[in-house]
Amino acid sequence: MANLKDLKNRITSVKNTRKITKAMQMVAAAKLRRAQEAAEQSRPYTTRFNAVMGGLAASVGGSDSAPKLLSGTGSDQVQLLVVMTSERGLCGGFNTNIVKLAKARASELQTAGKTVKILSVGKKGRDQMKRDFGDTFIGHVDLTDVKRVGYVDAQGIAKDVLGRFDAGEFDVATIFYAKFVNVVSQIPTAQQVIPASFEATEDAGDATLYDYEPSEEAILADLLPRGVATAIFSALLENGASEQGARMSAMDNATRNAGEMIDKLTIQYNRSRQAVITNELIEIISGAEAL
Repeated sequence: MANLKDLKNRITSVKNTRKITKAMQMVAAAKLRRAQEAAEQSRPYTTRFNAVMGGLAASVGGSDSAPKLLSGTGSDQVQLLVVMTSERGLCGGFNTNIVKLAKARASELQTAGKTVKILSVGKKGRDQMKRDFGDTFIGHVDLTDVKRVGYVDAQGIAKDVLGRFDAGEFDVATIFYAKFVNVVSQIPTAQQVIPASFEATEDAGDATLYDYEPSEEAILADLLPRGVATAIFSALLENGASEQGARMSAMDNATRNAGEMIDKLTIQYNRSRQAVITNELIEIISGAEAL
């Protein structure tokens, strides 16, 4: 059994830890508000942009003049996985869930005989992915010094991905991130960005026919690279909100666990102290009786 001094030191240590986790929870809550607003404000634009792009892509169909970013290379042998995680930890299972999804996809592709290449965004994902897929890494994007992620950062990542596609380094590109739902729920998501894939919208049946000038192919050739950057930017914003939500939840749990541990240690300390006092009283009484 630990002595009184050890128990007292441990109680003090856990109390200091609780102060830190409580402070981190409050900071995460403040950051979450801004990150959630940014993610939610980007969704209408992204949804409408994809709807317009989907209409254009449907009108072009499988024609020979379709841009390469839409039609693809005609093969899916080489797959690029862009794994987007955070630069910092202490956010529960946020990073682990994204990495788990990416690892499952990478293993599935390798089992099917495909070549997998990985580009990581955020060092937490890089560190976890390298344990099993270190030989597949082709690059890393460090956002440690970025205080607030902006569209410029997404453009930089998109430029890197598009440059590799133009150079023929891969056939299909998929981004992995966590979609923010609420503080306790973030959904790991895989989204194919090259070749572009657009989901049918609810109002697709009432779509109005338009005449485009210049041609649909020319418009797509200009907008598809922006579409890649838009998808990456939206994923970064979703990740930002998900990270803060996961950190807030994790620090709240840590604070409550620290409080429970303090209560248990305090009870143990009081019992040990009472036992010491009882022993001293017995010794005093025994000594008095001996006289």
